[in-house]
Amino acid sequence: MPSGRPRVVVPTPGGVPALGDQRCPTSVLADPTPQEAKALASLTTLVSSCLTRRQTDGVTLALDGSWDPRTRHAPLAATVSSCLTTSRSQQLAPYVAPAALMYVGSPGRTATTFFDLSPANRLRITGWSAAVLVMTVAVTTLAGIRLVKPLRALTDAAKRMEVGELSTRVPVRGGDEIARLSTAFNAMSQRREQLEGVRRDMTNDIAHELRTPVSNIRGWLEAVEDGIARPDPDLVTSLLGQSRQLQHIIDDLRDLSAAEAGELRLAPEPVQVSELLSATAMANQATAAAAGVTVTVAATPTVADSEAILVMADPVRARQMVGNLVSNAIRHTPAGGSVTLSARADPETVEIDVADTGTGISADELPHVFDRFWRAEKSRGRQSGGSGLGLAIVRRLTEAHEGTVTAVSTPNVGSTFTLRLPRHSSATEPGPRDLGHDLP
Repeated sequence: MPSGRPRVVVPTPGGVPALGDQRCPTSVLADPTPQEAKALASLTTLVSSCLTRRQTDGVTLALDGSWDPRTRHAPLAATVSSCLTTSRSQQLAPYVAPAALMYVGSPGRTATTFFDLSPANRLRITGWSAAVLVMTVAVTTLAGIRLVKPLRALTDAAKRMEVGELSTRVPVRGGDEIARLSTAFNAMSQRREQLEGVRRDMTNDIAHELRTPVSNIRGWLEAVEDGIARPDPDLVTSLLGQSRQLQHIIDDLRDLSAAEAGELRLAPEPVQVSELLSATAMANQATAAAAGVTVTVAATPTVADSEAILVMADPVRARQMVGNLVSNAIRHTPAGGSVTLSARADPETVEIDVADTGTGISADELPHVFDRFWRAEKSRGRQSGGSGLGLAIVRRLTEAHEGTVTAVSTPNVGSTFTLRLPRHSSATEPGPRDLGHDLP
């Protein structure tokens, strides 16, 4: 039985057990011994504690492993079996020896470590440690030199740029971060050299443009002071013209500087293209007549009978843009030639053309026509007038209006400059400004 007691089974013929109680008629041998009773009571206490923790009623254990509930509510058999198994392990733990570790070895030899610290081995460890240290220092030194060398080159190049050597460049090797930094430095150095060249050229151009009118005014004033010339009306008119030309150059430089710096203030409003072209042509009639050039305005198409073509632009700046193109065309058109103003529209933009029958521009010079101080006359003679800033101002003003300006030209045939400005629908805001009343 589970308690360890023997149980006698009497076989009968046919394999059927005999009926009746097979135990001995006396109960002395069936009663638990004091040791069994003590162990059974301890096991019952442990099982009841386990069942209490699981919030069930306790039980009373018997030697055969069965149990009886102490109350009318019997706990589940699985719960009692689980607590019984756990309690038996807990009860027998003090009487069970811990697990023993068994080592299998050879009786003929003693156990040794993998590496002993003998004098020879200690010497080997010291030698290898020194070799590893030397190799580490060498590799670190080479890596440091390789890293510091291009940085020193960049530092030296930056110092040379600081003292004015703008053509300084550094060699680029590899594709790491230092190489990309060197590439960026070379690009910056090249850009700075280009900007310095532009600044130097602009300074020379400004000095050249201002020198002529200033020298003329000074020369005539000195002649009057020395008594060589008389301050008659013709001389005063000439000096006044020189001063106006000087003021014109200064105004152009101011407008160009403000446009390039993004500080140009605009007051855009709807402007009728037909009135803009007519007002500009009328303002340049005197100059064109003096040069023997005819200025005409082609018929401007309309979207409908009652809707004229409008552009969204600052009226003053719009007239300045078209006026600069017209005056430039007059200067480069020989006597007997003509300048024609026309316009056409699409749903988004309006194109204004200023075409002339002048000398034209060669293909290699055409990309530079909108550069400041650019002139077709390489000798920079002033007989054609102008400051060399008109077309540069046109480009900046057009960009400020979110438009574009382009030029096409054929030498000895003529040139056509085209302004493209945002279109404005007359249906959204009537009453465009009339530019004819603002003519100087």
